Amino acid sequence: MYQSVTEPLILDLVAWVAKEPRPYGEVIEAWRTSCPRLTVWEDAVERGLISCVRKDGTLLIEATERGREAISRKA
Repeated sequence: MYQSVTEPLILDLVAWVAKEPRPYGEVIEAWRTSCPRLTVWEDAVERGLISCVRKDGTLLIEATERGREAISRKA
Protein backbone atom coordinates (compact mmCIF):
# COMPACT_ATOMS: atom_id res chain seq x y z
CA MET A 1 0.00 0.00 0.00
CA TYR A 2 2.68 2.52 0.98
CA GLN A 3 4.64 1.91 -2.20
CA SER A 4 1.66 2.98 -4.28
CA VAL A 5 1.40 6.14 -2.17
CA THR A 6 5.11 6.99 -2.41
CA GLU A 7 5.69 5.95 -6.03
CA PRO A 8 4.68 9.35 -7.52
CA LEU A 9 6.92 11.12 -4.99
CA ILE A 10 9.86 8.87 -5.81
CA LEU A 11 9.44 9.60 -9.50
CA ASP A 12 9.16 13.34 -8.75
CA LEU A 13 12.50 13.18 -6.91
CA VAL A 14 14.13 11.32 -9.80
CA ALA A 15 12.72 13.78 -12.34
CA TRP A 16 13.99 16.71 -10.26
CA VAL A 17 17.58 15.46 -10.20
CA ALA A 18 17.35 14.25 -13.82
CA LYS A 19 16.95 17.88 -14.94
CA GLU A 20 20.35 18.63 -13.45
CA PRO A 21 22.50 17.04 -10.75
CA ARG A 22 21.82 18.66 -7.38
CA PRO A 23 24.13 19.10 -4.39
CA TYR A 24 23.62 16.41 -1.77
CA GLY A 25 22.71 18.94 0.95
CA GLU A 26 19.99 20.49 -1.20
CA VAL A 27 18.46 17.11 -2.01
CA ILE A 28 18.52 15.86 1.56
CA GLU A 29 17.03 19.10 2.86
CA ALA A 30 14.21 18.91 0.33
CA TRP A 31 13.44 15.18 0.36
CA ARG A 32 14.48 13.51 3.61
CA THR A 33 11.74 12.91 6.12
CA SER A 34 11.59 11.55 9.64
CA CYS A 35 8.35 9.73 8.87
CA PRO A 36 9.13 6.00 8.71
CA ARG A 37 6.25 5.50 6.29
CA LEU A 38 7.40 8.12 3.79
CA THR A 39 10.77 6.83 2.60
CA VAL A 40 11.08 8.62 -0.73
CA TRP A 41 14.83 9.28 -0.56
CA GLU A 42 15.69 5.85 0.80
CA ASP A 43 13.52 4.02 -1.72
CA ALA A 44 14.97 5.94 -4.67
CA VAL A 45 18.53 5.10 -3.55
CA GLU A 46 17.75 1.43 -2.77
CA ARG A 47 16.05 0.95 -6.14
CA GLY A 48 19.06 2.42 -7.97
CA LEU A 49 17.07 5.34 -9.39
CA ILE A 50 19.46 8.00 -8.11
CA SER A 51 23.12 7.95 -7.16
CA CYS A 52 25.73 10.06 -5.41
CA VAL A 53 28.71 11.19 -7.47
CA ARG A 54 31.60 13.45 -6.63
CA LYS A 55 32.38 16.11 -9.23
CA ASP A 56 34.93 18.85 -8.67
CA GLY A 57 34.93 18.11 -4.94
CA THR A 58 31.15 18.43 -4.60
CA LEU A 59 28.87 15.52 -3.76
CA LEU A 60 26.01 15.56 -6.26
CA ILE A 61 22.86 13.51 -6.64
CA GLU A 62 21.90 12.51 -10.15
CA ALA A 63 19.41 10.21 -11.83
CA THR A 64 20.79 6.87 -12.95
CA GLU A 65 19.94 5.28 -16.27
CA ARG A 66 17.41 3.14 -14.41
CA GLY A 67 15.91 6.30 -12.91
CA ARG A 68 15.65 8.00 -16.30
CA GLU A 69 13.91 4.93 -17.70
CA ALA A 70 11.44 4.96 -14.79
CA ILE A 71 10.46 8.57 -15.37
CA SER A 72 10.19 8.06 -19.12
CA ARG A 73 7.70 5.23 -18.49
CA LYS A 74 5.72 7.58 -16.25
CA ALA A 75 5.27 10.15 -19.02
